[in-house]
Amino acid sequence: MADKRFEYRLQVRWSDSDRLGHVNNTRFVEYLQEARANFITQCLLEAEGARGATVVRKLTIDFLRPLFDDSGPLAIEISISSIGRTSFGVRHAVRDTHGALCAEATAVMVAFDLDTQHARPLIDREKAVLADYVHTALDTE
Repeated sequence: MADKRFEYRLQVRWSDSDRLGHVNNTRFVEYLQEARANFITQCLLEAEGARGATVVRKLTIDFLRPLFDDSGPLAIEISISSIGRTSFGVRHAVRDTHGALCAEATAVMVAFDLDTQHARPLIDREKAVLADYVHTALDTE
């Protein structure tokens, strides 16, 4: 397994803050989704022979410190924690512009067949691409 990591950068939008002056926790979910979608598009869907759709089965977030309007650009690091027959685990680390870890999240993604509307097995090429990003733990420093 290689030691690759996928990083996605995004800016905190002015509409992301709530009345308390910090980024609303629901926006974290959007940030994670945007980063994960870019990972899937750039890495997994571009894999020759990849069949496409994935759906979120489970998402867990630990909010470690608040984000503010001036916290960006944010860096969201994605790595793979596990690869199964029809699913894979995704780890996310959200860092502010100073590199401080603000949130950690895990997701279970399921390969999905749009025609049958059921889980499908990951193909060998998808597993190979995912394996390049496997890490046992995120760097939390």
